[in-house]
Amino acid sequence: MKVFSVLATTVAAFPTWEQYTAEQGLVFNGKEDVARQAIFNANLKKIAEENLKGHSYTLGVTKFAHMHNDEFRSIIKGTKPAQPFAGDVTAHKLSGQVLPDRIDHRETSGVVSPVKDQGGCGSCWAFSAVETLESHLAIATGSSPILSPQQIVSCAPNPDQCGGTGGCSGSTQPLAFDYTKTAGITTEANYPYIGQTGTCAETKIKPVAQNDGYAVLTTNDYTELIDAVATKGPVAISIAAGGFAFQFYSGGVLSSCNDYVMDHAVQLVGYGNDNGKDYWLVRNSWGSWGESGYIRMQRHGDGAEPCGTDNKPQDGDACQGDTAPRKYCGECGILSASSYPTGMKKVGVAVEV
Repeated sequence: MKVFSVLATTVAAFPTWEQYTAEQGLVFNGKEDVARQAIFNANLKKIAEENLKGHSYTLGVTKFAHMHNDEFRSIIKGTKPAQPFAGDVTAHKLSGQVLPDRIDHRETSGVVSPVKDQGGCGSCWAFSAVETLESHLAIATGSSPILSPQQIVSCAPNPDQCGGTGGCSGSTQPLAFDYTKTAGITTEANYPYIGQTGTCAETKIKPVAQNDGYAVLTTNDYTELIDAVATKGPVAISIAAGGFAFQFYSGGVLSSCNDYVMDHAVQLVGYGNDNGKDYWLVRNSWGSWGESGYIRMQRHGDGAEPCGTDNKPQDGDACQGDTAPRKYCGECGILSASSYPTGMKKVGVAVEV
């Protein structure tokens, strides 16, 4: 009875269905309202149950609380781990430096732009790439305009259907970097985000930045990833984000993810330690979700990272026709595939933020 009482008290502290729909601007009618409220209530109960287990993280009510987990997974797809393509691609070379105990690139003005929201479009691959272009432009030049994910969504080609069919249906960060090294990239103001694939509007593209290529890290290499984020800057990474804990993450250090099916692209902006638990600092593109748009994921260390098999490579980095399973390591497969642009420079004139 005591456990039931604690559970009921925990659930009661969450917003009501009416409060939630008003806050999220959602309107459902008739049977759909009844069905969505039932899903919402079931999610609240499971969130409360998980929080009572004493994890190193907490779950809370997010904008996905009216969705079944399968529906949530279908919405976030569109990100895929990096694949090297022909062109100006380099391998990350270890710096040989003694790395600091913690890195948080948000602490350097202009390097990490405000958190963005991809909405219901599977464009996280484009957001991951654009955020990383922004970061490396700021590091290289001191210039920090807000760049356009919509240009990437609408214009970056994906001829081999790698990571999806392109646009809101998924692609890869290297394909974005490969596109911007010739086309450049414009600002969000010039080419605003609409959350749809659309068609490429060449007249909106007034390039303000350009890269000369990109670097790809070795899959499942802990040392390369921590070296890259410490010495080069934020890194475009891919993870498995379809689990219940990810759907309702609220704060703390996410651990025991046990999910290796790649379905989401994000940005690694640092690492650190919280009360003895090492973590990666990851920026998401779901607005205010998590810790003000961020998640901390457990960092186990070189040789100690958990590994698993991605048996659904079409949700991950596979090109059309490739169904071979992949082995990925790290919490939620965070070591799976990582890349960053090289040779960033300013072109044209941009309005600074």
